[in-house]
Amino acid sequence: MNRLGVLFTGMVFLLQASFISGQVKQVAPQVIGWLDDGKYVIQTVEKGIPVVKSVDARRGTERIIKDWKSDRDKLVESLPGNYSPGPADIVSPDNKSVLIVRAGDLFYLSSLTGKEIRLTSDDDQEVNPRFSPDSRRIAYTKNKDLYIYDLVEMKEVRLTYDATDRIYNGYASWVYFEEILGRPSRYAAFWWSPDGQKIAYLHTDDNPVPDFTIVRLEEEDGVNGRTEVTPYPKAGDPNPIVKMGIVDISTGITTWVKTDPRADQYIAWPFWAPDSRRLAVQILNRDQNDLRIILADISTGEYSQIYRETRPTWVDFYEDVYVMKNGTGFIVRSYRSDWENLYYHDWSGNLRAQLTSFDFRVNGIERVDEAKGIIYFSATGDKSTDRHYYRVDLDGRNLVRLTSGEGVHNINLSPGGSYVIDTWSSVKSPGAMVVIDRNGKELREIHRPDQPAFDPAIHMKVEMVNIPTSDGLFEMPAIIRYPANFSEDRKYPVVFTIYGGPDAGRVRNIWVNPSPDFYGQNDIITISVDHRASGHFGKKGLDYMHRSLGKWEILDYADAVRWLRSKPYVDAARMGITGGSYGGYMTCLALTKGYEYWTHGVASAPVTDWRLYDSVYTERFMDEPKDNPDGYRDGSVLTFISNFKGKLQLVHGDLDDNVHMQNSIHLISRLQDEGKFFEFMIYPGNRHGITGAKRVHATTIANRFWLREFFGK
Repeated sequence: MNRLGVLFTGMVFLLQASFISGQVKQVAPQVIGWLDDGKYVIQTVEKGIPVVKSVDARRGTERIIKDWKSDRDKLVESLPGNYSPGPADIVSPDNKSVLIVRAGDLFYLSSLTGKEIRLTSDDDQEVNPRFSPDSRRIAYTKNKDLYIYDLVEMKEVRLTYDATDRIYNGYASWVYFEEILGRPSRYAAFWWSPDGQKIAYLHTDDNPVPDFTIVRLEEEDGVNGRTEVTPYPKAGDPNPIVKMGIVDISTGITTWVKTDPRADQYIAWPFWAPDSRRLAVQILNRDQNDLRIILADISTGEYSQIYRETRPTWVDFYEDVYVMKNGTGFIVRSYRSDWENLYYHDWSGNLRAQLTSFDFRVNGIERVDEAKGIIYFSATGDKSTDRHYYRVDLDGRNLVRLTSGEGVHNINLSPGGSYVIDTWSSVKSPGAMVVIDRNGKELREIHRPDQPAFDPAIHMKVEMVNIPTSDGLFEMPAIIRYPANFSEDRKYPVVFTIYGGPDAGRVRNIWVNPSPDFYGQNDIITISVDHRASGHFGKKGLDYMHRSLGKWEILDYADAVRWLRSKPYVDAARMGITGGSYGGYMTCLALTKGYEYWTHGVASAPVTDWRLYDSVYTERFMDEPKDNPDGYRDGSVLTFISNFKGKLQLVHGDLDDNVHMQNSIHLISRLQDEGKFFEFMIYPGNRHGITGAKRVHATTIANRFWLREFFGK
């Protein structure tokens, strides 16, 4: 249940608008690269044949390119003829070689030799391989120890030696993988230095962490079944003990950053100074309200503190620090002003410049042009449901908004920043792809999808609204989808489609295909609404969640139900809600704590009691159970079982190693003890996400639930 964030690379954008109206499907052109600062490369389809063109960004003059190849295409062509690129293949930073992981071993292909070389051949799996910045080495973990393969000497070198089933070097523990480093890390917990001569890595001791056991009972697990044991710290449990090491590739000697091994804290997200002689390390206390950045000397492990941020509620790790290659400092995206803004610090921690000072959210850095002293970034703008792009000088002056008009924008920036290709859409329009100059002036239109006339017989009406909270403090953004043939003279059931967690807003001003989905085809209104702590209202809104998960979401969603009840076409006796993970929690809580508002729910893999979930995520918002017993009690579905009187369909994968099926078992037991009736479907062999044929099954039974319970079908 990692924090939700959306990363927009701004490299290649594909805008598609599909309409079921005479079976018309329209696909937009794709910008696939730039020849130089003034000419982009675009792929279109003409008479059913893909065509690649070079286009002058300002004038629009075109010429067909018959030999256009991306760097990856050129690499592939230089490799052996039988090579077929795989999605897991890793291209070297110099684009001259590729690494293949096959059956747990490493294979190397270089354009210089044109031969495939098998690097490893053993029974142990090489995990998370990563090229060094100079492409001369590959680092990876094996049996949870750290190794490199030297591509010059053509030999494997082991760098650490003390890994066990509870000690890991460069390999993340479960809770660090899930809640701190994130799923894209794929358990990697090591970071190359810029010069490729050293590796910073986490040394993790999972011995203090209690085990959680999952029993595997599928056919392939035999008549006696098998067990799967994972160190998993529940809220309040001991956490892994972690320290940061820096290993010198040439000597194999590790220098340890001299943090306190007795401190109950989290260590993660290091970033190197460009000279590779200093390592910045982020340290967050167990309460997660005091973040420090220390700067360590890699030869001694001694460090000094260069940055600190505290807050009464919680502070997040900085996951997207930009390090200036010229050695002048680093840029962080911080909530210190209650809104995420950009701050440029030197290596002593002094503030060189506050780059933005918005009362809305900066989403992320798009590019830093150090030579010109400019940073490009995305931010919501005045409407929290939009996304726009800006540039500002690195002294915080000359702010320019590049994109204009409502909606969600994506950009593709030319190499020198002279031109921007802006692809946008909004709830009201499928948008367009346009060229703008460096000051945001639109120069010309590349493509505008057709927007057929709205036909109520075959299209869903999609509407964005704002719903006030009952305390008058917030206007919650919501998207409502009305079924085909909608009439205000009829009564319709409603289904809330929910996730709901802190900083997990999902309502965006973006085009929605009007072709009816399952709900739209079956006379069901759906609504997605973001509560006060969803991220739309800055840290002021988020902080309501502190020590009170579940409280404000239900109160705010209940305000949305009251708003819906005021509409003549809404049937309050058929008020549904559905979601998975945190959304499953919301669904179960809505039918118990919020029983006066919701009547039906489909919940997948719900947390039902925060004492059963992991320490890092839970304590970030709730603190430890011993320090917040009232909050844990009030946020538990189990506390409100006696209220339940609606209809619930509950589903869970039996191998869920994230939100353990234990959560559903506790809920089921309490419902049974109270004489409550419900549906439960277990999905053998599935983890937190249900996949394959079983996903089809889960979707089918959910659809049948709504048809049966809402319409008696």
